[in-house]
Amino acid sequence: MKYFDPANLAIIACPGGDVFANEVIEHLRHKYRHSRKQVEEQLSKHYNVNKEQVALNIDLVNRVASRGTNLQSGIGKYTNASFKVPVKFSLFPNGEIKAEIEESVRGKDIYIFQDMENRYPVMFSGGQMVDNFSINDHLMTTMVTVDAAQQSGAGRITLVIPVYPYARQHKAKGREGLTASRIGKIFESLGVHHIITLDIHSRDIINAFHKMRLENLHASYQIIQTLTQMDNILNDDFVVVSPDTGAVDRNKFYASALKKPLALLYKERDYSKISRDAAKSNISQIRLLGNVKDKTVFMADDMLGTGGTLIKGMKLLMDNGARRIICAISLPLFSGDAIAHLDEAYKEGLFFRIIGTNAVYHEELLNREWYVSVNISSLFAHVISRLHQNQSVSSLLDNSRIINRLISKTVTKEPQNELPFASKKTAD
Repeated sequence: MKYFDPANLAIIACPGGDVFANEVIEHLRHKYRHSRKQVEEQLSKHYNVNKEQVALNIDLVNRVASRGTNLQSGIGKYTNASFKVPVKFSLFPNGEIKAEIEESVRGKDIYIFQDMENRYPVMFSGGQMVDNFSINDHLMTTMVTVDAAQQSGAGRITLVIPVYPYARQHKAKGREGLTASRIGKIFESLGVHHIITLDIHSRDIINAFHKMRLENLHASYQIIQTLTQMDNILNDDFVVVSPDTGAVDRNKFYASALKKPLALLYKERDYSKISRDAAKSNISQIRLLGNVKDKTVFMADDMLGTGGTLIKGMKLLMDNGARRIICAISLPLFSGDAIAHLDEAYKEGLFFRIIGTNAVYHEELLNREWYVSVNISSLFAHVISRLHQNQSVSSLLDNSRIINRLISKTVTKEPQNELPFASKKTAD
């Protein structure tokens, strides 16, 4: 096993992305500490020397290679990197934002975190100002932060944005902009080398850039792991249902992995209307292609906005005899009054659980009986570590192999008695 000193890896958290950045940092610290320990043990056995001597040699190599050698720190002892770079964010009365990086980042591998959909109050000027930001505010904050890192001589800049902004504006039907690709090109022009995101809405966006790389991660392993922890759920008469034609590939993947049949909800939309809340969606008609009678239904989608189309789909499935419904959402936006409408839908018995990730920061959702939060910060930490070390990330982008291993272990277990799903959060 190789060990790389992480001294050159630095993380900047924008005000909206601070919570997610802190979770990823904890995983990075654990990962590098564990990696160092394993290397020390392997080298000690291989060369038949004590671990203390191995630690001294590793420490010597790291200090020679590191530009910022600190001879005052413990010799031969692993000191966890802080990773996080202090940045002062200022919000001016006219709405302008300024980012000031408070220590040298020259030549460093910088990862800038932002939660574009965070609608909770964020702090500026050391907590002296608090404001609620829209996605456009978060987007502008990210841009000024990238510019600050660039002006400070950063060696490489990577954006970590679990929710890619404007992802649904990826194709033009008339006189409209291709805003999803335009935003990426703006970041590319600012000098961004990589973007790490989760379940991007369309691959058209990835193909729009010249040099910038976009790493599109998937939460399917974490979601399936959560399903396996729902007692005996996969032994039910189970069917995967795609909530619309755009999600067929995603749900086909789940159906193949779980070895279950696939059905489809075909939706006709009135595009002259905009879905503003769950009660007023632009769905004009829904049809079910497949059989859900007396079955447990699993539906997966990339994002949940107002929840209106999802609730309409749930009603149709229950009307067609579905036993219970479980939904998985990679990007739980829950815009407008979505939480309130889903509270009502749950009381009506329209669904059993909604599985969402922590790609979007939510406090209100976590106390809901019907919501299960899946932590994906470990996945992002592994990708960041591999990119920093210039290693392949293909095994993390295509997780079908580890999903197959997980499923094979699950199906060999003896069936258990049916129990309610007790855990509100799953281990990442």
